[in-house]
Amino acid sequence: MTKELYNFGEMPPLGVIPPKMHAWLIRPERFGKPTEAFQKEIVNTPPIADDEVLVYVMAAGINYNNVWAGLGIPVNVIGARNKAGEPEDFHIGGSDASGIVYKVGKDVTNVKVGDEVVMHCGQWNRNCEWVKNGGDPMYSPSFRIWGYETNYGSFAQFTKVQGHQCMPKPKHMNWEEAAAYVLVGATAWRMLHGWDKNEVKKGDVALIWGGAGGLGSMAIQIAKAAGATPIAMVSGEDKFDYCMKLGAKGCINRNEFDHWGMLPHWKDNVGYAKWLKGVRAFGAKIWEVLGEKRAPNIVFEHPGETTIPTSIFVCDTGGMVVVCAGTTGYNATVDLRYLWMRQKRLQGSHFANAEQSNQMNALAVRGLLDPCMSRAFTYEELPIAHQLMHDNKHPHGNMSVLIGATEFGLGASGKPPVTIEHPTLPKGDVHTTPAPYPMSTPLPGIGESEALTITDDGTKVRDLMHRGIISCTPDDTVGTVAKIMVNKEIHAVVVMDEKGKAIGVVSQTDMVLARQGRTSDQARAMRAKDIMTPGCATCDADMLLSDAVSLMTGRRMHRLIVTDKDQPVGVISMTDVVRKIIGE
Repeated sequence: MTKELYNFGEMPPLGVIPPKMHAWLIRPERFGKPTEAFQKEIVNTPPIADDEVLVYVMAAGINYNNVWAGLGIPVNVIGARNKAGEPEDFHIGGSDASGIVYKVGKDVTNVKVGDEVVMHCGQWNRNCEWVKNGGDPMYSPSFRIWGYETNYGSFAQFTKVQGHQCMPKPKHMNWEEAAAYVLVGATAWRMLHGWDKNEVKKGDVALIWGGAGGLGSMAIQIAKAAGATPIAMVSGEDKFDYCMKLGAKGCINRNEFDHWGMLPHWKDNVGYAKWLKGVRAFGAKIWEVLGEKRAPNIVFEHPGETTIPTSIFVCDTGGMVVVCAGTTGYNATVDLRYLWMRQKRLQGSHFANAEQSNQMNALAVRGLLDPCMSRAFTYEELPIAHQLMHDNKHPHGNMSVLIGATEFGLGASGKPPVTIEHPTLPKGDVHTTPAPYPMSTPLPGIGESEALTITDDGTKVRDLMHRGIISCTPDDTVGTVAKIMVNKEIHAVVVMDEKGKAIGVVSQTDMVLARQGRTSDQARAMRAKDIMTPGCATCDADMLLSDAVSLMTGRRMHRLIVTDKDQPVGVISMTDVVRKIIGE
């Protein structure tokens, strides 16, 4: 007779499915830090569909997805599934795993009961028209990340997955090693091999951001296996040996440079020149590492906001910057001249399809891809592992946790076909950068599924604006405009033509930029028309103040010309908004 529940360490007979199982659950009422969000519970073992597989989990990988799931931000994954019709009021996370097949649906042909497998985290509806017509499932509207956007992930005795997710476990890896590499490995594979003419190939130079991290450590090995020359970007020289043992030609310590961040405005002669000096020094460092003056054919990106300007600049003509995240922020700036004139490609990439995942896994099965597991945890320590990640105190590389395996080091049943050196991180290694912004966040599209609720106090622009327009002519000198600003104690002057039409604005910022790289006399002699920002961004006096603020922030402006019946009547500025906040 089948037992209702098996304790951990008490493995059910092969193919025997108990009605109940142990799992780590997240519930909405516990959203918060991982040590509180994750709780052990007993739940029903999930049934499987015809295209699904039930796997007894031996070990599971740890990644940021379920830190976000536990916090309930930026997305309440439980609420999202409930709205889609799923009844469960809990989340079982886990998007990486190794285990043993215990049951297969009638349509599954690639695995059988008893197979030892690892699993990729891409799921999609096989009946989706796009998928049925041969389209890349990654573009299907039904695509979901298993164990984050879907339920019944690997933090339980049993997990249910789609048949295509199951891939052969490398025999030379133990359970915890095999659970650590698939998500990052498949992501890196698609980034490097998924984009046609820019696919990494023999002889290429590949610049790898975060070379000691989970993604970067995979990218170095994949690029090397393709015959490319990887260069690793790291946070310190203590990571150099680790990355070079993985296959990097050399490493660059990002802390030797200080030009990171959003690109200075192209009108800022001094700021842009300073940035240009920094990025050229960085490019020269790449030459030094290579021993020749070559630019990277491919740049493996995921920091995003602080690094994209540099990545685009140093990438070779016709090369590609491929990005899978924005861990330092989502608003990246680009000097478009380098993008169009040198015909570079900025390519987004997200996880991988089944074919690409299997291609990556074949490399691991052959012994050519080290899982770069930096730390493994016991089942009881699962919340602690996520808390360390939440606090950014976890080591570089990849982490996993035992689920069904009773001890560390179990599960290896052979030797790798190719023996490669297993690198180790420096003792006591932890992250030193801020915790990343979420990588797998559902994005709003053109058609919204529900209305957005915006809180607003009803204040209108006319309630706060400065009435009246202070103007100058296009031919007034900058010196004259400056005197107007000082005498009137204002931050900007509207430029009006001979017909009284507003054609631009001269702001304090415009004047400061005019002074950059010029003498005071040269700057004062310039004309308003030479330095003004052409056109006038306007708003109606009856516009909500919150909408005007959004307009200013979206355009990175400090002020708007206020119109009433299409006639300019005043100015609203960020300073006015700050005064309102202080006044309240």
